[in-house]
Amino acid sequence: MTGAKRKKKSMLWSKMHTPHCEDFKQWCRRRLPILEWAPQYNLRENLVPDTMSGIMLAVQQVTQGLAFAILSSVHPVFGLYGSLFPAIIYAIFGMGRHVATGTFALTSLISANAVERLVPLSSQNLTTQSNTSIVGLSDFEMQRIGVAAAVSFLGGVIQVAMFVLQLGSATFLLTEPVISAMTTGAATHVVTSQVKYLLGIKMPYISGPLGFFYIYAYVFENIKSVRLEALLLSLLSIVVLVLVKELNEQFKRKIKVVLPVDLVLIIAASFACYCTNMEITYGLEVVGHIPKGIPPPRAPPMNVLSAVITEAFGVALVGYVASLALAQGSAKKYKYSVDDNQEFLAHGLSNVIPSFFFCIPSAAAMGRTAGLYSTGAKTQVACLISCILILIVIYAIGPLLYWLPMCVLASIIVVGLKGMLIQFRDLKKYWNVDKIDWGIWVSTYVFTICFAANVGLLFGVVCTIAIVIGRFPRAKTLSIKNMKEMEFKVKTETDGETLQQVKIISINNPLVFLNAKKFHADLMNIIQKENANNQLLDDISKCEQNTLLNSLSNGNCNEEASQPCPSEKCFLILDCSGVTFFDYSGVSMLVEVYMDCKNRSVEISLAHCTASLIKAMKYCGNPDSENPVSFESVSAALSNIYSNKNLSKLSDHSEV
Repeated sequence: MTGAKRKKKSMLWSKMHTPHCEDFKQWCRRRLPILEWAPQYNLRENLVPDTMSGIMLAVQQVTQGLAFAILSSVHPVFGLYGSLFPAIIYAIFGMGRHVATGTFALTSLISANAVERLVPLSSQNLTTQSNTSIVGLSDFEMQRIGVAAAVSFLGGVIQVAMFVLQLGSATFLLTEPVISAMTTGAATHVVTSQVKYLLGIKMPYISGPLGFFYIYAYVFENIKSVRLEALLLSLLSIVVLVLVKELNEQFKRKIKVVLPVDLVLIIAASFACYCTNMEITYGLEVVGHIPKGIPPPRAPPMNVLSAVITEAFGVALVGYVASLALAQGSAKKYKYSVDDNQEFLAHGLSNVIPSFFFCIPSAAAMGRTAGLYSTGAKTQVACLISCILILIVIYAIGPLLYWLPMCVLASIIVVGLKGMLIQFRDLKKYWNVDKIDWGIWVSTYVFTICFAANVGLLFGVVCTIAIVIGRFPRAKTLSIKNMKEMEFKVKTETDGETLQQVKIISINNPLVFLNAKKFHADLMNIIQKENANNQLLDDISKCEQNTLLNSLSNGNCNEEASQPCPSEKCFLILDCSGVTFFDYSGVSMLVEVYMDCKNRSVEISLAHCTASLIKAMKYCGNPDSENPVSFESVSAALSNIYSNKNLSKLSDHSEV
């Protein structure tokens, strides 16, 4: 009896705990994406491109780390630390395969406000050089990095708290025009901050409202103090960088190895500065002493957390928004999914943990992500390989960067911001698609320039919500079709047993950023169910489509959405008569729906499209320039399907 009881208890115990173990494994895979992709890593196919990408990424990380550390008003060596630890943390917790986390211009600018406010340059004379400090730097430098690390720590804590609160579902409020305008305005701020190095002039730290204009006013007032040597070296560096990078882009398919022009320029400029002693002869500012090694970890000063709350919120929001946009763009380009909430956790930990290693706030950068695209990176292994090379720089090569001129470093940063600055070209697209989006872009950019990136972002979101709230009550509704689905089963002449299905879905709502993701997810779910069951779903016609397409909540696409459709041909007609107004996000999603359906062997047609909607789709990316996509009516779309596919008759017809 005792043995039977023990056996019974053990069986009950296993039944109780087996599901929990499985749940824990699934939770680990969901929260540690490295457990998903690392076991499936293909060494033969991916190692070589990841290695080449890692080498090029390491060059970018080192140069940007040095420059963004100075931009953050701390010693350059802390930028090297900030290029190492966040990249490792994000590779473990992040889902973006082509997202290179590290130092970031926007977050560096924000943290510089706290550093200059709490540890101003005027207090440098009150501290002495300490050879017994952690990395052999003065107490003044250690106080400054303490403030920057505190901003990083508190910003990361805010991001982790947003993950716990599941606020990733609210990211649909961040529309593409707002993100584009904010990042463009912030890039303009970064270029402005580098003007003093490009011109070789000494100027005080200027920030606050309208600080952008005060900087240029100071430059024009002191134009006579510009060093001609620094200006000429800056112009030469910019011309070389732009020319070589354009050539690399033009001939990247013909050449197997891209020329690392940043690395070549750093070596050449440092060697020339050392040989000619430019620091003394011409008065050029150089990077200076770079200590070797990584100091032991130390907690950020907690007594300043209350004083850096504003900057911490700016780092948390601006860094996350910019990074999420890059992760979503990467996922869209390479056909995988990104969890918005998981990105909160990944970037939060990438700020919290590195803050104990004297790191400035981190985020993903557009230039580094574009570099991973161009060099053919496959997975996050490229970022890990770059970390190995950064370690070599920290322990061996760092002191050799002493002679690197600051004007050359500033030139590298300015050219690296090209991807953000050319977003001005989007203005034409927004004007042709939706003039309200154009107005939101311009106003968000102006607020970012006049105040700060976080202020511009907040203004853009509030302005977008207010405009949509004002437009929705004026939206017309249709009572005749009332968002019904109609199914047609059609037999072909060639194969009488094959059923050709035509599904007609009427959209009865404006298509804007609020419901764009939900529209995509619901439509893909309908198609996915059809493919899975391989038969008509009679009960779906009983449901009103407004429960699927009218929701203003955010929806995430399933991973199965990337799976191809069976060979059976399907047809889908979207009746757009209810799309009374739209914005850029809605039109972009409509084009994306067309491309996804095309990849699933589902032919899609649009009916009752307004002239403005057709024009907007052309500017967002014409789905198919050869075959007609939009038709005047549903019957015209049906006639086109039957004539092209030689359909003989309708075997089942549901009345509209």
